[in-house]
Amino acid sequence: MPELLNLIKSRQSARIPFDENKPVSQEDIQQILEAGSWAPTAHNMQNFEVIIVDDKELLDEIRDMELPVSETFIRENYLQLSFTEEELKKKKTGVLGTMFPKAWLDHIVTPAKESDKVPPNIIEQHNQIYPCPTLLVILYNPQKRAPASEGDFLGIMSLGCVLENMWLMATSLGLSVHALSSLNDDKAQSEIKDMLNIPEHLKIALSFRIGYPTSEAKYTRVRRDLSDFVHRNNYSEKSF
Repeated sequence: MPELLNLIKSRQSARIPFDENKPVSQEDIQQILEAGSWAPTAHNMQNFEVIIVDDKELLDEIRDMELPVSETFIRENYLQLSFTEEELKKKKTGVLGTMFPKAWLDHIVTPAKESDKVPPNIIEQHNQIYPCPTLLVILYNPQKRAPASEGDFLGIMSLGCVLENMWLMATSLGLSVHALSSLNDDKAQSEIKDMLNIPEHLKIALSFRIGYPTSEAKYTRVRRDLSDFVHRNNYSEKSF
């Protein structure tokens, strides 16, 4: 099914503003959630909950939250960055540095030097959550741990399947998605839990900004070739 492969290839995280005045229909939201509900989960435990946030005041309150960037994120982020398209295409992994705020790029941090300190003005900068008409907050229930799965590895994998199903369905409906991890920070998570009345035992797995972009998201995207990671019968034998 080439259409499915093309859909998979077109999926991306759109780090741009969405039109706040163009709501996502309830029919589309329902299809996205249905897609998530049919994802495979370990032992069919369905270890997730979803909160739809489409109240403008709540969305504004979330956008106004102070979300300082952790030094660990800034330092480790540089391991994944390329600073030219040529470099990115050669590496075949990671992302372009231009996808991130300029302030992060003004000071190159060498991750190998643990003694190096990230400039405080970067740490204190707040992540801007761009406007959107709908935010889906996907919650993980660690009490539904997959049997004999250390660290609930299978449960975390299950969440990935749920998120991918939802993301692909949104893409198929002509919607843009931006995956947010900034609300997972302990302080932010505590505030969001109070704001949305989330039970203490649940954790925010990821949040999806969903909507119609006000501009085109143009990112150079790369993937390894099959010959880079596929082996046949034993690791020393490359395939494709």
